[in-house]
Amino acid sequence: MADFNWKGIDLNLLIALQALYKTNSVSKAAERCYVSQSAMSHSLQRLRKLFDDPLFERVGSKMEATDRAIELSSTVDALLNTIQSEVLLSKRFEVDSYKGSWKIGLTDYAEQMFGPMIFDFIKQASPNSQVAFLNVNRTNYQQVFEEAKLDIAIGSFGEVPKLYGIEHLYTEQHVCLLDASVLDVELPMSLQSFVSVEHALVSPNGALKTAVDIKLSELGYSRKVAIASSNFLTVKRLISGRKLLCIVPKLVARNAPNVDSSLIAVTPPIDVPDFDIQLVYRKGKQLDDKNTHLRKVISQAVEIVITAE
Repeated sequence: MADFNWKGIDLNLLIALQALYKTNSVSKAAERCYVSQSAMSHSLQRLRKLFDDPLFERVGSKMEATDRAIELSSTVDALLNTIQSEVLLSKRFEVDSYKGSWKIGLTDYAEQMFGPMIFDFIKQASPNSQVAFLNVNRTNYQQVFEEAKLDIAIGSFGEVPKLYGIEHLYTEQHVCLLDASVLDVELPMSLQSFVSVEHALVSPNGALKTAVDIKLSELGYSRKVAIASSNFLTVKRLISGRKLLCIVPKLVARNAPNVDSSLIAVTPPIDVPDFDIQLVYRKGKQLDDKNTHLRKVISQAVEIVITAE
């Protein structure tokens, strides 16, 4: 390190890099950093020279980050966070006296399954804090992270950009949910029985077909979807007392309220892929005391929910 030439290194350049990455705009980055647009343009030129990469290239009306910029962003984010928490701020995070807010993004499924337990765990440790649950999905979670300043997001997101860290919480399976008091189906359920009954469908975007329909078509079958809803709770209430069946996550079926005691969960006669429930956070917060505590709390809450009888 003693031989490294630090002459061209300026902390403000790293701040400018993050502003450019988060806004995809020279003018908006300038506003964010309280500098002129020409000053931000000059910083971008210095960054390009420093890292020997374009970093941001114009695509239409926006500046798109290059792979190098994306890679740098997570590292710089962590560095700036460390400087802020370890160098500039001397006060440590105290969980029991924390009076701020916890902002958690959850998919519809994750909020219904884990929201209450997560809330209880947080309030037990930080009784004077506030909790905000925000709805996210696979397509909007990055936008909500930036706009709402989320601490963490929980759901099934697949692969995430390098900017984010990810923890696997558990793998969920699917079952067929039906009301045995009105729908008489011989078990184990046959494929013929499966397609002879009208279906309710959990569909975040209102689509009336899913990968299940594609699989059925390959096998020479088709099903009739009578209704689609974005909400698991709505679908469960629809099934109760009606000749409908629905493919739902196993945890949703197990957690059916006592009033729905006639609802039963059976194994689908068709292969429905499992899905992973993930915890996502910004890599820059990986060592942050508050974020570390929240990740631990969420993992504990989820473990209790999935292992409960």
